[in-house]
Amino acid sequence: MTSPPLLDRRAILSATLGVVTLGLTACAGDQTPAVALAAGAPLPQAVPKGTTLVIGDKEHQKAIEFSGEAEKLTFEVQWANISGGPQTLEAFRAKALDIGAVADIPPIHSHWTGIPTKIVAAKYRQDPLNHALYRLGVAPGARVATLADLRGRKIAYSPGQAQGALVLRVLQQAGLGKKDVKLIELPSTGDVYVTALASRQVEVAPIGGVQIKRYESRYGRDGATAIAHGLRDDPGHLYAPVSVLADPAKAAAIREYVQAWARAWRWREANPDEWIERYYVKDQGLTHDDGRWLVENAGIADIPARWTEAIGRHQETIDLLARETGRKPLKAESLYDLRYESVAAQALTVGGAK
Repeated sequence: MTSPPLLDRRAILSATLGVVTLGLTACAGDQTPAVALAAGAPLPQAVPKGTTLVIGDKEHQKAIEFSGEAEKLTFEVQWANISGGPQTLEAFRAKALDIGAVADIPPIHSHWTGIPTKIVAAKYRQDPLNHALYRLGVAPGARVATLADLRGRKIAYSPGQAQGALVLRVLQQAGLGKKDVKLIELPSTGDVYVTALASRQVEVAPIGGVQIKRYESRYGRDGATAIAHGLRDDPGHLYAPVSVLADPAKAAAIREYVQAWARAWRWREANPDEWIERYYVKDQGLTHDDGRWLVENAGIADIPARWTEAIGRHQETIDLLARETGRKPLKAESLYDLRYESVAAQALTVGGAK
């Protein structure tokens, strides 16, 4: 089998990290409210007429639309074609986005890069070890079967993204440090990691979603594998700049969006066949089998009413990243806007009251 060409890391990084997706027409953070909402003030319950949110929640947008939740929103939504930590952060910096969907690392990275944000919704997986988001893709011929085999290997690493933090956590689990391996900085967007593995530019890389299935199917005959890492990798958050949350109208609209977000997750789980056909097959161009694999691998979402345990896990990640990268430690609780703590879970009670 012909190996794909080697990647130009600088070109990929420039293209991925330096460009905010085009098409954002709203100036999300340009308008300063006449009276700012204090950080500890109660959330407004009613959304003023004329309020608009620019939202980057690329996949879940479709669930909100298909479930009918979009029609119930009392404010205007402008959907941004944005996903992942780097794109979301750049959009926040440009004041072109009000709220984004990411894992647990971008909210940390945003504070370290001078853009204060707060988490307003959190979800996990009810069985995170059996329904992991990622596996460690192993390049053909690399002969990595356990975490102990990682010593001395070339491993794809994406600072500021969930996959990068997972690599550091995996190394810690294996009793290794950065000095014991060769970290190759690459963005984890698209098929970059799969291409890097197939070309043997790296020997190990965390890959997720349908990439796992496709990687093993396409390159398994050459000796490629994907092994379990045995760690939780399931956080999913909505987060917003502090400046956006200081706008009473937007803060109220975000509260309403969080409720719709939660109910749309339950709709996805209750209607797997429709979700597979309308999203994975018709919208994303995947096969029905690929869609079924993704649904089954995702399991059931856990949307907790209290964030205490999650904040504790987040603190462990922050401490590890600070130690390994030389960054100043943060208090995990400072990343969360606790006014929204129970909003999503309460939306799932009988009636899902607003």
